[in-house]
Amino acid sequence: MIRARRAASVAILAVAVLGCTPPSATLGSPGSGGDPAAATSQLAIQALASAGLQAATTTRPYRPPETPVLIGAPRTIVQVQLPDDPDHGYFVIYALGSAVAAEQAAVDQAAYVRSGTGGIQFPPGSHFVIRIVDTTVIFFTWAPGASPDQRTHLIEDSLNTVGIAVP
Repeated sequence: MIRARRAASVAILAVAVLGCTPPSATLGSPGSGGDPAAATSQLAIQALASAGLQAATTTRPYRPPETPVLIGAPRTIVQVQLPDDPDHGYFVIYALGSAVAAEQAAVDQAAYVRSGTGGIQFPPGSHFVIRIVDTTVIFFTWAPGASPDQRTHLIEDSLNTVGIAVP
């Protein structure tokens, strides 16, 4: 009986705490991509290390322009250390739950960045890397004319060795 009351109290407390969370906090932070994103992150970090770049997952906020499916997808954010551009070098790994969902989300993101609506969200001449790795999607973008670090292109080159390309 005491355990049942304790469990009910914990449940009520959890509902109360979650109910106090502002909607923007839950929408803005869909959560970690879990094990699939962690595995993809390790593959990407190893590819970057082969090019002499250091990278690590980060909790620093970063959200590129993305499709509605990706907006709500769990994600892992990775930042490459660029001494001449310390506020950039981010890419996102989205966890979609299935290979089919990952492929559809990647194709949708590619269509979005090519569209008029998506295109105006990025500087002219931007480069995009969209890769599928199992149930995850990697997304990286950069603009050669706007990047002060001469190594930024190595991020694109390295990520293009991971997973399957989405043109």
